[in-house]
Amino acid sequence: MIETYYAGSYWLDRPESAEACARSAERFFHLLGRCDPAWTRWYEPAGSFEKARERLFTTDAENFQKLFAQKEHRIGDGFSFHLWTGDSLEETSGVDGNCGHSSLHLPSTCVLRPYDEGLIGERVLTAPVMTEVLRAMALAWDPEWGVSTSEAHRQMAVKGFPHPGTFVGWMMYFSRLRGTVPPLPAPVRIEPVEDKGTLVILTPERFSASNPEHVALAARVHELLDRAGLLRPLQPWLTG
Repeated sequence: MIETYYAGSYWLDRPESAEACARSAERFFHLLGRCDPAWTRWYEPAGSFEKARERLFTTDAENFQKLFAQKEHRIGDGFSFHLWTGDSLEETSGVDGNCGHSSLHLPSTCVLRPYDEGLIGERVLTAPVMTEVLRAMALAWDPEWGVSTSEAHRQMAVKGFPHPGTFVGWMMYFSRLRGTVPPLPAPVRIEPVEDKGTLVILTPERFSASNPEHVALAARVHELLDRAGLLRPLQPWLTG
């Protein structure tokens, strides 16, 4: 069975206008397109692959504002979107997002499902590319926490619901609001994201739940990050 991956960013209680959310979405897709050419053309969903391929979506702020004005893209006092890309039904990638709402329980999110198979999957499921994806999320959305990881490892490591912010993945993003990332063992790499926060990358090769060394490293890093107080549920931050 193919090991699948995702990248996601999460934050709570940040009421924003449709215009502000649209600007963030535009910036994210611009940065995502720089991660790999396969992420430069996007479509809206439809009843079939053929029909969806006719619904090309230009990812600028004006288009997102038009999308957010539609009833089906409202979530409470916030906004949602779903876009996908791919040249065949067997090889696709998608982004789901919701933002702008004031919920203390339902986080705002931006989640990328990357290509899992084929030549594009081999190209994008690498540490350099997926690190840049997480960096793009951090720069565009300013989330509290983010992760890019194997779904199989998350299911193996997390007991119960995988609450954002509470578990370790292949790579993670921590907003500076959550605290300082402590020294971590090799081969873990730590990188700043401007003045916003910190990226933690566990392995330079593709992380896998079937690799005992990767699993042991993740468990050790979990222990150290938890001890530093960084692995905890999201919380509403008073940033204004």
